[in-house]
Amino acid sequence: MRKILFALLCFISFEASAQLKDTVKKKNIADTIKKDLLTAPDTVKHLHSKTAALVFPAALVGYGVASFIIHPVRRFDYYINNGFNKLYPRYSGAIESYIQFAPVAIVYGLNLAGVEGKNRFIDRTALLGLSAAIAGVSVYGLKNTTHRLRPNKGDYFSFPSGHTANAFMGAEFLAQEYSGKSPIYGIVGYTLAVTTGVFRMYHRDHWFSDVVAGAGFGILSTKAAYLVYPYLRNALTHTDKAGKHTMVMPMYQDGVKGLSFAMEL
Repeated sequence: MRKILFALLCFISFEASAQLKDTVKKKNIADTIKKDLLTAPDTVKHLHSKTAALVFPAALVGYGVASFIIHPVRRFDYYINNGFNKLYPRYSGAIESYIQFAPVAIVYGLNLAGVEGKNRFIDRTALLGLSAAIAGVSVYGLKNTTHRLRPNKGDYFSFPSGHTANAFMGAEFLAQEYSGKSPIYGIVGYTLAVTTGVFRMYHRDHWFSDVVAGAGFGILSTKAAYLVYPYLRNALTHTDKAGKHTMVMPMYQDGVKGLSFAMEL
């Protein structure tokens, strides 16, 4: 995880360095290539996550947690699972392992096709990486602490559903970037995410509450990333009151990792 976060900081710092060059009007081939590839406008600093938008995904997480302490909620898990057993006694395949990544693939496919989203390629990718880090820490941390047995009795990592969390993280990512152009994008993304969750239950890999909680964690992770990233980005590269540009970036020299500080005088 440390290596992933370090690589993400390096990625963001590369963009920050390029922007410093733009402020002093230094044009070069790299700027031209970047302009062609990073076509979407840089509007990340104008994004604001509203507290009210966090209520619904938080409620989904709360429902999943409630299944550990409220018996009727847990009994509903058994009811849903028994329904799948009766209607679909045979099951095979793992199509959801591919569907979970479809919303993210759509985002980059649209950008490749020239359909601009809210953020540039590098900002968008940093946001995705931050979302994945938040989701990974929360989901896999809980898997190792709750020890819930899967319906198929495969292992004790049932709660919450990681596949579903990934799918809903991607669906919210797609909605954040493109729902301003058309609500269809968000509908498509969330339809794919719901399909992922249904297949996790169909294949007896998860209980209903696992899937609901996974959806909540996925949405929350992306919303949190869009809330935190502008502050993180501004902290790494900003202009002070005197008009001086400063930048903090990771460094690696002689096998030693660290941070470097630069200021334009």
